[in-house]
Amino acid sequence: MKKAKYSIVLSVLLTMSLILAACGGGNSANGTNSGGESQGGGKQEQKTVTIFQFKTEIVEGLNELKVEFEKEYPNIKLDIQTVGGGADYDAALKTKFASGDAPDIFSNNGYAKLDMWQEKLEDLSDQPWVKDLVPLAAEAITKDSKVYGLPLDLEGFGYVYNKDLFAKAGITSPPKTYSELEAAAKKLQAAGITPFANAYQEWWLVGSQGISVAFANQDDVDGFIKGMNEGTASIVGNEHFANWAKLMKLTLDYGNKNPLTTDYNTQVAMFANGEAAMMQEGNWAQTMIDGINPNMNIGVLPMPLSDDAAKTGKVTIGVPVNLVVNKDSDAKEEAKTFLNWLVTSDIGKEYIVKKFKFIPAMTTIEATPEDMGPIATDLVKYVEEGNIFAHQAGKYPDGVAQEFGSAIQQYLAGKSDVESWQKNMQAAWDKLK
Repeated sequence: MKKAKYSIVLSVLLTMSLILAACGGGNSANGTNSGGESQGGGKQEQKTVTIFQFKTEIVEGLNELKVEFEKEYPNIKLDIQTVGGGADYDAALKTKFASGDAPDIFSNNGYAKLDMWQEKLEDLSDQPWVKDLVPLAAEAITKDSKVYGLPLDLEGFGYVYNKDLFAKAGITSPPKTYSELEAAAKKLQAAGITPFANAYQEWWLVGSQGISVAFANQDDVDGFIKGMNEGTASIVGNEHFANWAKLMKLTLDYGNKNPLTTDYNTQVAMFANGEAAMMQEGNWAQTMIDGINPNMNIGVLPMPLSDDAAKTGKVTIGVPVNLVVNKDSDAKEEAKTFLNWLVTSDIGKEYIVKKFKFIPAMTTIEATPEDMGPIATDLVKYVEEGNIFAHQAGKYPDGVAQEFGSAIQQYLAGKSDVESWQKNMQAAWDKLK
């Protein structure tokens, strides 16, 4: 895929959602030049911008960018703090605000988390980068036509697969339906290849990401979620959740030993070392794979719940994190300066696509397959074809993803059947909605 081709992808994305009314405002720079002088002459006081975020895999790169940013803006210092996503991050963020140690910039998933934190968020609609956002990326962090955060990237997931192992097993066509995936698993196993590497120790893999597919397969996703909140719809007896449980059972039957004690790092290492042909992951895993086995011949498959390829033969795409600004911060202008620099400077854009292996959320950031890696490149092809689901986890009530993870792990451990699992899932939603 050449750079010109990526512009086609962005055009496709632009048609996938309502075009947002976003005002392209003026430059939000802090009024200093690279020598630390104000534009009116003299010196300005140095300010520290605290960034509290949860993407552990980009910490090294962020710290490298911090050095470059501070060279250009010596009056602004960055304090980057990271706590892994999920309940730990949410609890730590609430503690920071409650204790008077609120960060200047922090991570927000959008949708339900936008509603939860909106009163603390600066309206960023006037920022210069807003006009360049891909609407698909902006949806989760936009409310009443106001943009409250900077989408860091687009990410997608499905079953990452080893094309060479598939060829070795005689699989000539990538499976798009449940029956095709089952047949592929049988061929792989017959060839002495473990079909799936499952990291079901990780609650987020199933409780946030994986289960999103069951929501996305609903005929009216938002209507179903609205019904869940109003008590008129239920997971119990829903065919798509039953089919999702069936898919999980398939991965267990044709997967690695001890999946409930296998973590993310072990799973990715198994896959990268050729010990398994598939794993449920996304383009965030590319850098770790490259560190173990560069230039792997890999791609992405759907997580199919039925044999209707047109409906279920899709991968999931979403924004994993938006960077938002604390509206009560005394360094919010400096915070805006950093966000603008991150997505407009040459080094910032380079890190987004080459270091982090992100799919850009901006039309002004170009990326090639060599930049992003094969996982993201395959995901972009699904986007071009329109074969994507939106990631639904941001619409869950606060804390539900962790509860889902626990209920799913009980099911995977054989401690509940499909019916009782569905009841446990519904109970988790009802408790926290």
